[in-house]
Amino acid sequence: MSNDTITDDELLSAVKNGSEDALGRLIDRYSAYVYTIVWSVVKSRMCAQDAEQLTAEVFFRLWRSAASVREGKVKSFLARVARNSAIDAVRRTRLLLPLAETVVVPVEGPETEAIKKAEYAALKKAVDGLPEPDRTLFIGHYYLARTSRELAEETGLSVNTVKTKLRRGKERLRRELENGGYYDKKEHL
Repeated sequence: MSNDTITDDELLSAVKNGSEDALGRLIDRYSAYVYTIVWSVVKSRMCAQDAEQLTAEVFFRLWRSAASVREGKVKSFLARVARNSAIDAVRRTRLLLPLAETVVVPVEGPETEAIKKAEYAALKKAVDGLPEPDRTLFIGHYYLARTSRELAEETGLSVNTVKTKLRRGKERLRRELENGGYYDKKEHL
């Protein structure tokens, strides 16, 4: 039987029975797909080697969790694990660095650097000044890449409430930065 005629479910069944060859075939079939999902999440925050490592970890999870994967769901399992693993990796990276250390300020000269640092300090102060739970929601969404649904589950708020609080928080930050002279009305926050 050629690799093209073997179904995902047949390969999954073989993986459940310990077949490394079947796992290899699934890796050949889906590694580009999984990598694309991982890279879409981590591309601006991690390097390609990290994305490759995360892709390998997704297939290791498939190997360890094959018994819990339902028939017809191999591709969706890989997609879900890839996305969640990538988001978790970004969160872990962000949690290792304090907020002030995660922003890279391009060096174009001492004046430009001073302006960028002042703008960043104003933004950080404005975010820190948001009332709770708005501050937590804002950092969770814009800084830790959590979705509105994830934030709603974590806080017990409805998804619509989370979205409203994020929108209002963004408007408040825009107003504060405008008043401080740090917000260009032609650009968006």
